[in-house]
Order: sequence, then C-alpha cells, then structure tokens
Amino acid sequence: MIRLVLTGLLVLLWAVPVQAAEVLQVRSSSLLQVGDHNRTYTVALACASVAASQEAEATAWLRQELPRRRKVNLRPVGSSEGQLMARVTPIGAERDLSTGLIAAGLASNSCGADG
Repeated sequence: MIRLVLTGLLVLLWAVPVQAAEVLQVRSSSLLQVGDHNRTYTVALACASVAASQEAEATAWLRQELPRRRKVNLRPVGSSEGQLMARVTPIGAERDLSTGLIAAGLASNSCGADG
C-alpha cells in the first residue's frame, strides 16, 4: 500500500517539474518533513551524502537555511526505501540544499559528476 501511495505521489510530482512546498521540520541532515495543500510527507535530499561525524553540523546548517514554514521547490529524482528523493531549493535561492551542503564541506556528492 505504501509503495502505491509513493508511486502516486511521484507521478503527481513528476507531472509538475517544480512544485512549491512548505518546510514543516528538518528531521536530519538529509530528511525534511514538508507539506503542500493538505498533505505532508518526508523528502530525502538527493545527491548529498553526509558522514556520521558531520551529522549534527549538517543538520544545524539545514535548520539555519530552512526555518519552519520556508517555501521550497521540489524537483523529484526518484525514491529510495520508501522515501521521495528530490532536489530541494528554497524559494529565492540560486542553488539547491544538496549543493549547499557539499559547498559547505558537510556532504559529498553521491550522484557522481553529473549530480
């Protein structure tokens, strides 16, 4: 059932290349709780891998960049272990959060040279 719901969500999000959502909570260095309209769901940041030793610092960085209720654009890239994976860009920002974490030295690029 969860796989069916996730598949439906991915289809809806892929139908609209970029979709605004609202940050409800930064759960970790790679997981966000977001909402749009009447739905809430978890989004994993795509293409950023945070080492366990940098988890707290990366989470703090994300919380600074994403205060509660901050609007973001989501660009889905797939799913992993039942989680939607997306490029997440705060409205008005030039780069997505994964790129920001990598530039800050808090994550490595897990998508290779093209990610």
